[in-house]
Amino acid sequence: MPDKEQTRLSRLTAILTHLQSKRISTAPELAKKFDVSVRTIYRDIRSLEASGIPIFTEEGRGYSMLEGYSLPPVMFTEEEANALITGFKMISRNKDGSLVKHYGDAITKIKAVLRSKQKDKVDLLSNRVAIIQNYSKSITSNILSTVQLAITSSRLIEIKYKSLYKEEMSMRKIEPQALYHTQENWILIAWCQLRNDMREFRLDRVMTIKMLDKTFEDRQFDLLTYFKSQTQPK
Repeated sequence: MPDKEQTRLSRLTAILTHLQSKRISTAPELAKKFDVSVRTIYRDIRSLEASGIPIFTEEGRGYSMLEGYSLPPVMFTEEEANALITGFKMISRNKDGSLVKHYGDAITKIKAVLRSKQKDKVDLLSNRVAIIQNYSKSITSNILSTVQLAITSSRLIEIKYKSLYKEEMSMRKIEPQALYHTQENWILIAWCQLRNDMREFRLDRVMTIKMLDKTFEDRQFDLLTYFKSQTQPK
């Protein structure tokens, strides 16, 4: 097969994988990701549709896949498998136990679709890569997965929080908006109903957490805008 055709086949496969990974994808987004023109993406989408792939065009929004449609198990390249294993090594040193557990479960499922030779190489690399940070594997929180679910489902959470400087306890009902990670801790950005303002909470200072049945209104939170606002003089 000529190189040009091989490249196009690889791109079509990659586009299909990308479409499966997102609810909606636009032509400009795909063109930028695969470094081709928008016109080329239009042709690629038509080719996928012609081959029987159930792609829907949502007017004014983009492309989406038929709910429930799935491809056969993904075959990873050696470089991709190596990247996943290295990522797992880094995650396994994270101080939130829930993240370590769920990422480990995901890696186990990924390993299940690898070919025998790939599995041998993955095991070899796993024994040859070390992350020195948090080498003792100390765990300071175990609630990251709960917080992530609250963010994606717009669920109100109630926490007992131990302040960093005054060592005081307080009960807070908060609307979780976003997370960021420092070298040591996960930080939750949330709208605090007690303070009626946006606040930051270190997960290792959360003593108890409860996800409530109540949802909250979308505040159109943008993480980059938030960070910029924190650096501006007040």
